[in-house]
Amino acid sequence: MRVVVTGATGYLGGRLCAALAGAGHAVRAFVRRTSDASGLPPTAELAYGDVSDAESLAAAFDGCDAVFHAAASVEPWLPDPSVFTAVNVRGLENVLKAAKRTPTVKKIVYTSSFFALGPTDGYVGDETQIHQGKSFCTEYERSKVLADKIALQAAAEGVPITIVYPGVIYGPGKLTTGNLVSRILIERFNGRLPGYIGDGYDRESFCHVDDVVSGHITAMEKGGVGERYLLTGENMSFVQIFNMVANITNTKAPSFHVPLWVINIYGWISVFISRITGKLPLISYPTVRVLRHQWVYSCEKAKRELGYSPRNLTEGLAEMLLWLKNDKLIKF
Repeated sequence: MRVVVTGATGYLGGRLCAALAGAGHAVRAFVRRTSDASGLPPTAELAYGDVSDAESLAAAFDGCDAVFHAAASVEPWLPDPSVFTAVNVRGLENVLKAAKRTPTVKKIVYTSSFFALGPTDGYVGDETQIHQGKSFCTEYERSKVLADKIALQAAAEGVPITIVYPGVIYGPGKLTTGNLVSRILIERFNGRLPGYIGDGYDRESFCHVDDVVSGHITAMEKGGVGERYLLTGENMSFVQIFNMVANITNTKAPSFHVPLWVINIYGWISVFISRITGKLPLISYPTVRVLRHQWVYSCEKAKRELGYSPRNLTEGLAEMLLWLKNDKLIKF
């Protein structure tokens, strides 16, 4: 098939392009002219544009059978919050407009996020969950909730769209905001994060990037129109992740917990510094709001209908840690 991928130079998008090309598909990578496309497979065709420009999307979609819309602004905090609406909400609207104008497009796979479903404090969520829409930890969460409604409405109107909801993605690849677990572990191993993050109440659903990529491809092949699929994995706290990492690397686990109120102060200071330097912070105060909740989900539907098979978290972390070590980003 001839497929087009938005967000092709991102953490997930880049791995998706490589896997699609490896499976024999003709890949067209939709990239901004300012993006570094050097990591894309050599067979990928580049189509330049921006999700804010519907005309550039339409030109990129021309002649393609399927669209993977993975482009997003995923930061928990930005100095200009309007970016989230422009990219994550208006960007999806523009993708849908362009796809409707392109008769060859038979399938759209839209990359949403577990944030679009909302927190699950005290229970395990699934695809039937609808975000209450009353409060949001981050502007990113708010934008993905709005975009989710647009995607579902498009499906109700007959647009051939399938929606996938990755959890917290980890694994080898670009050290972008989307690869948060790697970045946190780099801080941990380099002594800049000496303690546990919080008290362990938080729960997130961790999924290996290559499993999420496989889930995207099978969603293109088997996913029903208007169907929602959680591409998640094992549900753990960051305290448990740190303990697993210590066991895998045979290193000492942290001996104390850094309270969330301390991390919150650090987050506010980081945002203040970011406004001066222009460099986005690793941890900001909206991140702490996320850590005050649980985001626990089941991926049974994706397993049943797509054949989704997420790897064991111990196995996935061991692979990622070896990659970080080989790239001399951590030592153990």
